[in-house]
Amino acid sequence: MISPHKKKFIAPIIITVIMILYYIAYFCLMLYIPGILKYILGIFPVIFSVVTIAVCIERINEIKKGEEDDLSKY
Repeated sequence: MISPHKKKFIAPIIITVIMILYYIAYFCLMLYIPGILKYILGIFPVIFSVVTIAVCIERINEIKKGEEDDLSKY
């Protein structure tokens, strides 16, 4: 059985996986564009993927520290 604390990890991980799959599909579509434009447009999915993974790791660390509701800080 999954503990209630670990259940809170599921949503950020699922959202991250969905976003990464979307960026991979977008990147694959960029390969069909001719010329240098494919490299210029293709860099964005790579950057967004790295940022998405970093945000997911940050969110998991917040949950581990017990800051499930980080909006209460503001």
